[in-house]
Amino acid sequence: MATITRLIEPGASAHATPVLRPHRPGDLGWMIQSQTEFYVGTFGWNGRFEALVSQVAADFLERCDARRDHCWIAERAGIRIGSVIVMDGGDDIAKLRMLYVDGSSRGLGLGKLLVEQCVHFARNAGYRQLTLWTNDILHTARHIYVAAGFRLVAEERHTMFGPELNGQTWTLDL
Repeated sequence: MATITRLIEPGASAHATPVLRPHRPGDLGWMIQSQTEFYVGTFGWNGRFEALVSQVAADFLERCDARRDHCWIAERAGIRIGSVIVMDGGDDIAKLRMLYVDGSSRGLGLGKLLVEQCVHFARNAGYRQLTLWTNDILHTARHIYVAAGFRLVAEERHTMFGPELNGQTWTLDL
């Protein structure tokens, strides 16, 4: 019935409250596809980006330990609109990976909520730090990280995804 309602009332799902849930089978495939389409289409990145997010997703699925790793999927009216992963990076350091909010849902504070979930989970799991790697052209995400208390600890130029980019490593002491 939810699908039928969405089809006959196109604006109905846009007003539903987003919910966060753990990942289910198929969700990480959606994460790979949606992020690849966004970054290739928006920034002209190449297939190496898809390879990277595919490897992160595979590593998560192969090694997932519910006490140390977690993936959140944001949904609105049953439609996936965002995601993020926390993974064990070794040495009591957690890694925040694959933060994504669909274009239809940007500006709602969903990215902030997903990052808050990561910080809360990492603290409760006993990690001493939460780190992430991003690129400086991702201004909105970087703003979220700064607001959450992350600090920039390293930068490096790279052409991993085609265009020249400035990669950044951010860290939050927990």
